[in-house]
Amino acid sequence: MGESPLVASDGLAERALEGVTQGMKIGFGAGRTPARAIDLLGVRATAGLDVAVVAASESAEARCRAAGLTVLDFATVEELDLLVDGVDEIDRDMRALKGSGGAMARERIIAWASRRTIYMAGANKVSDRIGTLAALSIAVLPFGLASTRAAIRRVGLNGVVRLDMNGGFFVTDNGNLILDVSLPGDEDFEELAGDLSAIPGVLDHGLFLHEADRVLIEQASGEVEELERA
Repeated sequence: MGESPLVASDGLAERALEGVTQGMKIGFGAGRTPARAIDLLGVRATAGLDVAVVAASESAEARCRAAGLTVLDFATVEELDLLVDGVDEIDRDMRALKGSGGAMARERIIAWASRRTIYMAGANKVSDRIGTLAALSIAVLPFGLASTRAAIRRVGLNGVVRLDMNGGFFVTDNGNLILDVSLPGDEDFEELAGDLSAIPGVLDHGLFLHEADRVLIEQASGEVEELERA
């Protein structure tokens, strides 16, 4: 489960950036999918496009700097013009699962602060119901981990603590742990999101039910399908 190793193609990334103009402030998610858009925007900036960016992870921020982009301290930014991000899974109601990179708390804050959001996905990430292809990721405080896991079990989910490549706990840029959960398939997503958000030890979760304004889906043929929120 998690984000595909494939990155966005030039065509998909270009579509995501087609409305970018001088002076805009743009947010980027943390995954592989928006990485190509970062690189392409860097090329445009080198050619004279005056934009500034924020990124949802330290690695994405480093990529922005390497691309020659002006990176803002998000603590000083009230509003962004655009967010460009990827998903682990999305359905045709534009409900998404995110969190394979562990940055969903920052990604949600950036989405909330953005006037418009665009999410990119390959056709292999589109399902009839989210939770079919990817796990639900839940960011939790290390403090009180056992009690937080117990509370999550009481809402019907059993989370497995994510490990890193060395067998230790995977720790996010914010110093949190991640629980990965397989969804049973009969949950009410709105109710579940509310239940998780009500647990004090839960910092955030990967249910992005209303964040997407526009979704770009790349088919195997290279054609791009667009979904727009009404």
